[in-house]
Amino acid sequence: MKVGFVQMDCRFGEVEKNLEKAIGLISRKKADLWVLPELFNTGYQFVSKREVADLAEAIPGGPTTQRLLAVAKERRTSIVVGLVERSGKALYNASVLVGPRGLIGVYRKIHLFYEEKKWFTPGNLPFEVYPVGYKSEKGGTLRARIGMMICFDWIFPESMRTLALLGADIVCHPANLVLPYCPDAMVTRSLENHVFTITANRIGVESRGKESLRYIGRSEVVGPGGEILCRASDKKEETSVISIDPKLARNKRLNRFNDLLKDRRSLFYLGRG
Repeated sequence: MKVGFVQMDCRFGEVEKNLEKAIGLISRKKADLWVLPELFNTGYQFVSKREVADLAEAIPGGPTTQRLLAVAKERRTSIVVGLVERSGKALYNASVLVGPRGLIGVYRKIHLFYEEKKWFTPGNLPFEVYPVGYKSEKGGTLRARIGMMICFDWIFPESMRTLALLGADIVCHPANLVLPYCPDAMVTRSLENHVFTITANRIGVESRGKESLRYIGRSEVVGPGGEILCRASDKKEETSVISIDPKLARNKRLNRFNDLLKDRRSLFYLGRG
């Protein structure tokens, strides 16, 4: 299975331009699964709730999701992106998974970071895992199991552990990272759950009349053994595509005696979870 990320800068509020840039970057290479950054089409540093509402879109009826559905069908690929979702009166920092046959899944960010708490409704959907089909090099269609989380979710081990327990092979992680820790922490997250992770971060600086936010780049694909399969720079727009075998994430054994998930002793954990 060929998986890739798009690392890009974006102009705040210029939804159509950001969307077309992302599609242009995707079009340069072939992949079965693409991951794009958090809020890739709007930018991140909002200054008012009204601004958030003006840039929010319905899923799947909004123009961004509709355009991506068309791209996924045309290019026979699956795509995960982050965007602002409007659902009734609520505004969510969301990610969407689309494929050649249509909308596959939606995730709403559960762990809100910093000023996000001023703008967004906390996510109200549970973590889920979705089957995604792809063509084998030997012919025939295979399936990978895809989970989603967004940016700051990484700092809560429960996020990825929940997706691992649900059977995820690959965790897609749209992000707008400003703290320096995540790229290295995702090595541990992948290792402790024995899953592939794809973090798609942005680059650039946003300063909209308040403190500047500098995005750290370093998008990456990490393997289930904690190996960094590819990692982008901290300043350039980049796409990267590599081949992986999702089935490698399904063996949770470390040795003849230890299994990462079966050895959990939840009776002794806080919350018994």
